[in-house]
Amino acid sequence: MPRNIEIKARIDSIEALAAIAATITSDGPHHIGQDDTFFTCPAGRLKLRVYADGHGDLIYYRRADMSGPKESFYQISSTPEPDTLRECLTLAYGHAGRVQKQRTLFMAGRTRIHLDRVAGLGNFMELEVVLEENETSEAGMREAHDLMARLGIQEAQLVEGAYVDLLSAAALNQ
Repeated sequence: MPRNIEIKARIDSIEALAAIAATITSDGPHHIGQDDTFFTCPAGRLKLRVYADGHGDLIYYRRADMSGPKESFYQISSTPEPDTLRECLTLAYGHAGRVQKQRTLFMAGRTRIHLDRVAGLGNFMELEVVLEENETSEAGMREAHDLMARLGIQEAQLVEGAYVDLLSAAALNQ
């Protein structure tokens, strides 16, 4: 199963971080609208991501809900009919939440830098260091820490969990 090392951090300004990311990346910015529907899943997370052009990806992933770099295992299956798939999965498993965001993507070698404007939450940065099949997670963690430093991300900015968790917590606090 493919793996990566991930971090998520709260940021003040997408534009300010995009300016820094542009100086250290080889590709980007790419602007992507994403609408993620999460389904009840007892072992990990299952979401259907729908893009502006109408195609979708069903994504299963498993990772610890902790701040800082963490290993994530994932599997992706593309679908040309995400609306029908969303209905089927909701009937079968139940709807667990929805996250809508505007993503700006930069590539720094094998690392995806996501600058996300998340509806109802604010601005975030995610790093995803894609690991080779037999590579240790420590190598990816070193790379994530290096990129955090180059982007000016502090440990205090790191957040736990997925956007869907943060949205649920925000709704409970209202």
